[in-house]
Amino acid sequence: MTIYQDILGARKWKKVEEVKKGWSLEKKFKITLDSGETQLLRIVDREQTERKQREFKLLSDLKPLKIWMSTPLETGICNDGKSVYTIFTWLEGQDAEILLPQYPKKEQYALGVKAGEILKKLHSHSAPRDQTSWEKRYNKKIDLKIRAYEECGLALEGDQYYLNYIAQQRDLLNDRPQSFQHGDYHIGNMILNDKKELGIIDFNRFNFGDPWEEFNRMTYSAEVSTEFATGLINGYFNDAVPMIFFKLMKLYIAVNQISALPWALEYGITDIKIMKDLSRKTLKSYEDFSVNIPKWYKSEV
Repeated sequence: MTIYQDILGARKWKKVEEVKKGWSLEKKFKITLDSGETQLLRIVDREQTERKQREFKLLSDLKPLKIWMSTPLETGICNDGKSVYTIFTWLEGQDAEILLPQYPKKEQYALGVKAGEILKKLHSHSAPRDQTSWEKRYNKKIDLKIRAYEECGLALEGDQYYLNYIAQQRDLLNDRPQSFQHGDYHIGNMILNDKKELGIIDFNRFNFGDPWEEFNRMTYSAEVSTEFATGLINGYFNDAVPMIFFKLMKLYIAVNQISALPWALEYGITDIKIMKDLSRKTLKSYEDFSVNIPKWYKSEV
C-alpha cells in the first residue's frame, strides 16, 4: 500500500511521480488526474497536522493578492492515519535558478524586481496581534543557532567576522515590525513559465516575523544572478533602499551562515562543502564584514 492510496479521490489519478528536488522532510508527488490536470501532493508525519492546517488557511487567505503561487486545494489524513497530506495547484514551468541565467541581464533584473514586488505583497499579510516581540524571539533564535554551531564540531573559515557582527548589532532587532513570511524566499523556490512569468513555490517553512529577515537567503540568489538579487531588493523598496535595511540584511545573512553548517551535517559531506564555499563567497562579498552593502549589489544594471 502506498502512503497516498487511501486519499479520497486517489483512484482518479492517472499518474503519480515523486518529486525529489529540495531538502524538505515532506514527500512530494506530481499527480495527473484523468482530466489531464496536474496537481502537487505533499505528505508529512501526522504530528505536523496542526501546522499543515494553519498553512492551508494562511495560503488560502493570500488568494486575493493574485500572486502566481502554490495554492492549497485539499488537506486531510492518509497513510492509515500516520500522515497528513495537502494537495496544491501545480505551477507549470521550469526552475528559475536554471532558466534565469540564460536570459539577458536586463531581463534577469526585471524578474528580480518582480520577485521583490511579490515579496512586498506577501508581507502585507499581518502577523497575529499577540505575537511575541521580534527582538525577544529572534535573540533566542540567535542563541540557539550559535550554540548549535559551537557544538557541531566543524567551523567556517572566518567565522569570527559573523559572530562579532551578530554580537555588536543585536540592537537592530528592537521594535521591528512583523508580518507573514514565506520562510525560504530565494530563487530556488521560484518557477518561470514560457511567458516568463514568475511563480512562487514551497511555502512549507512559512512563519511570522520581521519581513526583512526574508532576505537572509539573498546570497543564494546572488550566486545565480547578481542582477536578479539586486532587482529583488530594488523592487521590494521601489528603488528607495534605506541603509538600515542593508545592516539588517547583513545581520540576518550572518545568522543564516552560522546556522547553515549544523544544518548541512544532517545531509552529508557534499552539503557541508557547499555551505563552506558559500560562506567564503559571502565573506568576500562583504569584505570580511567591513562593509554593509555586498559587492553583488549593483548600483547600476
